[in-house]
Amino acid sequence: MTSSNNKLFGLTGSDKQKLIDRIRNRNRKGDGTETPSKHKFSSKMEEIPEEYYKLEFLPGVKQLQIQMTAAEKFGIENPFFRVHESVAGNETRIGDKNYINYSSYNYLGLCGHPKISKSAKDAIDRYGTSASASRPVSGERPIHRDLERRLAEIHKTEDCIAFVSGHATNVTTIGCLFGKDDLILHDALAHNSIIQGAVLSGAKRLSFPHNDYAALDKILAENRTKFKRVLIVIEGMYSMDGDIPNLPEFIELKRKYKVFLMVDEAHSLGVLGERGFGIKEHFAVNSDAVDITMGTLSKTLSSCGGYIAGKRILIENLKFNAPGFVYSVGMAPPSAAAALAALELLVKEPERIRRLQKLGGTFHQMATAAGLNTGYCQGFAIIPIITGSSILSVKLSNVLLEKGINVQPIIYPAVEERAARLRFFLCANHTEEQIAYTIEILAKELHKLKKTSLFTI
Repeated sequence: MTSSNNKLFGLTGSDKQKLIDRIRNRNRKGDGTETPSKHKFSSKMEEIPEEYYKLEFLPGVKQLQIQMTAAEKFGIENPFFRVHESVAGNETRIGDKNYINYSSYNYLGLCGHPKISKSAKDAIDRYGTSASASRPVSGERPIHRDLERRLAEIHKTEDCIAFVSGHATNVTTIGCLFGKDDLILHDALAHNSIIQGAVLSGAKRLSFPHNDYAALDKILAENRTKFKRVLIVIEGMYSMDGDIPNLPEFIELKRKYKVFLMVDEAHSLGVLGERGFGIKEHFAVNSDAVDITMGTLSKTLSSCGGYIAGKRILIENLKFNAPGFVYSVGMAPPSAAAALAALELLVKEPERIRRLQKLGGTFHQMATAAGLNTGYCQGFAIIPIITGSSILSVKLSNVLLEKGINVQPIIYPAVEERAARLRFFLCANHTEEQIAYTIEILAKELHKLKKTSLFTI
């Protein structure tokens, strides 16, 4: 390694050695995070250390330097931020090559559909590319309310509100509705947006073991009377593991303890239920049993944004009080039009849902038959292949790319090191032949990598 490489990203040789030791021993000794240093603050300006006012000392920068140096030391190509030059469905184009694609949540293959593209283009011709204002001020367009009314119909709720970002939908909704005297209970594998919303709210936050309503029952029994409002947040389908909660059991807890229940349907709309209407349809439960239904527009609905569906009083409250709605530009009209068009195709072409469900089951069955670890997966549209090593996951992803298969690794700290994985998103346009080829290559290459040293430098 050259002298310039020895100084890569500003890390010393000592830093790099600590990095190697950390990665090799992470499973045995913990997650590898450093203990925060203690600093006694001084009233003297000249004694303020550089790490408190220079960007290069921000905690995230240091962590990124360590990860990038790790990739350099182990000769691993960065699998992230690859540029895709086509619509990403069951196939995609990276550079000058086509690949079987498993890294896009275009579940029903609707992104790029001519009717959806035309709807977006027509909206541009009529409204332009931006709402140019927040909706309460002068950014309201007919297409916004058309989309919201249709979403409310699908979820069988009184009304709906659409936001410009799925992540921001959870953050601003939870942050707006709950406060310091409240308690928020979320699944241990909850999406970051749910956790950030809970943090923003100032409420007490507790997690319960994944999908374990019995453990949640005990937590509620011990804590319900200590708080004013209590919110349970679960997801219709968990994006890292491809499994679903037993919704009726959580509804029973909601009623037993007089609390609110919120369900994030980001990955379950278009995937679960006979018509693809989500987890409530899957379990045939009454929509009123869920107080707050959240969803995104970027997955099945081939657009961008998020929404909350529920009682009219809830929606009106958010329209006038949620900072992420009141102080944000309204959804771009072409985005709203694209989502509405996708929603209509979801309703009119239920065969897409049936095919996706069949393909998910096929992939899951073939993966388990090949001896691959699929974790909690239940065979819907998300299939994780657990490797138990971030380095192994990244190397396997890169090897598969060489074989014409695009799938992204999910690594520490997004998941625990022992839960590092490849995550496969299924699309209704995938073929059985593509899946069979993928499983064959995946099993073969994973076996080969496990026989080699991952830490060769």
